[in-house]
Amino acid sequence: MTNDFAVNGEKPWRFSLGLLLSSVVCALSLATPAAQAFAQTSTETASTASAPLDSHPDPFAQAQPSAVEVAARVDKHYNSLHSLQLSFMERYRGMGIERIEQGTLLLKKPGFMRWNYTRPRGKIFIIDKQDAYAYTPGDAQAQRFPVEKLNDLRSPLRFLLGHTELSKEMGSLTVSFDGNMATLRGVPVGLEKRMTALELTVGLDGSILDMKMEEVGGAETFFQFYGENDKAPISKKDFVFQPPAGVKVVDGLPPM
Repeated sequence: MTNDFAVNGEKPWRFSLGLLLSSVVCALSLATPAAQAFAQTSTETASTASAPLDSHPDPFAQAQPSAVEVAARVDKHYNSLHSLQLSFMERYRGMGIERIEQGTLLLKKPGFMRWNYTRPRGKIFIIDKQDAYAYTPGDAQAQRFPVEKLNDLRSPLRFLLGHTELSKEMGSLTVSFDGNMATLRGVPVGLEKRMTALELTVGLDGSILDMKMEEVGGAETFFQFYGENDKAPISKKDFVFQPPAGVKVVDGLPPM
């Protein structure tokens, strides 16, 4: 999704964000090999040390998991995390433009997020719970936005922060299987006028592997996430925006 922010008539700051978000549950389906493989790898481990392994069967082992069940696996994965570091690749196609960006994403509960771009190097987007900050190298100003005015962006971002129930945030939700991956597809609630679909591919543990956002005008934003690390040392200091020397922080306008 590409958004422009304009400040006092200055040139807009453009960025593509998506977030957020997808994951997968498992089930043993005799009719669907892909769902079968997915289910066999994701058996719950709630058994006690003395209980036999088969005394706690996977709850979805007798039927192919529904989209809601797969979405619940995503929620469980991200709700269990306190902080997370992962790498991302972002590709935008639309209006005759194709742009590829890369970097590292840091997450910390409650509500902290930092996108460090290495391509283009120095580009930053930070959410510190209350405000969001955006800066692109070469600009004379960095922009600040109240988080409550970024609802269209936070819808997908909330999934990675474990703030919501995925099945309630996406309408017309469906699921398909490909080997050890599941793909959820639906329309984010509240964004029906801007997006035709949000597609999330997730792994067996409920982690989001990639995400595709399809806009009404035909533009597409694709995210690939990899190198997930929930042990990385991340502190609240990582989400404090420090503008470069000579760069002024100004209040930006809401997304257009």
